[in-house]
Amino acid sequence: MDEARSDKDAVAITPRLLASGGFDLLYREGMGLIEEVAAYLDGEGRDDSKALSREGAFLYATESMRLTTRLMQLASWLLLQRAVNEGEISPEQALSEKAKVKFSALPSDRGGPGWDEMPDTMQSYILKGDRLFERVVKFDRIERGETLPAEPESENALTGQMDRLKAAFGG
Repeated sequence: MDEARSDKDAVAITPRLLASGGFDLLYREGMGLIEEVAAYLDGEGRDDSKALSREGAFLYATESMRLTTRLMQLASWLLLQRAVNEGEISPEQALSEKAKVKFSALPSDRGGPGWDEMPDTMQSYILKGDRLFERVVKFDRIERGETLPAEPESENALTGQMDRLKAAFGG
């Protein structure tokens, strides 16, 4: 094999993933997370937030709104993609509808006053939501034909491909 292999030789897995069983895993993960977060925020999370300081409670409320917003954006995207995969709508119709789903930006950093008080469960949901959100946004950009930021060169071309597969499948 030629060591100077170009990116043109790489196999585009995103369209195949979205049209295959790999999407089912992403869908189940996303919808499962939405259900878990909703149950937490409506139950245990409500109790957890009452024990926080004023700063902690404000941060908790802010982060729960951000998380809920991102998860609803993800749900819209996932439901549209599932409709395409099941033949209920055309890919063109889905792209038109997905264009209406405006993904909010992830905060560039976490922390600040009250972050140390944030319940571990909430922090875990925030991180899971961020990772899922990043994966779906990446799929969405690829589907739209947008150029993704270049990834740093790896020592081995296979390592880079394996890292992308792990990221795509949550491994």
